[in-house]
Amino acid sequence: MSAVLQTRNLMKRFGGFVATNDVSLSVEQGARHALIGPNGAGKTTLINLLTGALKPTSGRVILQGEDITDLPPHQRVRRGLARTFQVNQLFPEFTPLEAVVLAINEREQLGASAWKPLVRYPQVVDEAAALLERFGLSDVMGERTSRLPYGKQRLLEMALAFAAKPRVLLLDEPAAGVPEEERHEVLAIVRALPSDVTVVLIEHDMDLVFSFADRISVLVSGALFTEGTVAEIAADPRVKAIYLGEDA
Repeated sequence: MSAVLQTRNLMKRFGGFVATNDVSLSVEQGARHALIGPNGAGKTTLINLLTGALKPTSGRVILQGEDITDLPPHQRVRRGLARTFQVNQLFPEFTPLEAVVLAINEREQLGASAWKPLVRYPQVVDEAAALLERFGLSDVMGERTSRLPYGKQRLLEMALAFAAKPRVLLLDEPAAGVPEEERHEVLAIVRALPSDVTVVLIEHDMDLVFSFADRISVLVSGALFTEGTVAEIAADPRVKAIYLGEDA
């Protein structure tokens, strides 16, 4: 397997504070790769560096062999790198159908106003409806987003990221804040994401991590502490001591 996403000696400083410390990471094509670590380990900072929300102090980001370190976020999306956020970034007054149609229009460069009326591009509406069905949102596609249960809002954010047809999808704590009665649906859909899309998952829910990932990287104090298979990480006493708070 070849690497689809890599970092080389990636570092981010905020004044004297080192948030990401010399991280060299390699994610294989089609992988289910989890990033774990205690609070403050630098996981979200690393995602922000990968997606261009932050500029690194030093180091490089490589996507499918192309150096994208200096590209802005929208150009990274067009090259196949999409993300969700720890806190939802949604249009509260749109319906899920309108929001996904808008995302597809952006991908196809059809214009931001092309969703009014929706019938202008029926093929876009059909694609949006199929995408909403994949993410369990068919029954609420006509409701205002602000009225959706929080679990449905998390699924909508994933659908919007998926509308960009990503080669690599970065999920920043997709189950965070989701009530227990909605959580099972979110987790099932995350596990069912298509195998041809590489997924990098940040998550504190270790049940989800261990059931989803085939490889895990552990960050501590901004640095890559260790990485390995699920079995290797689960059995590593250092990870239990540092991340799980258990006695090594």
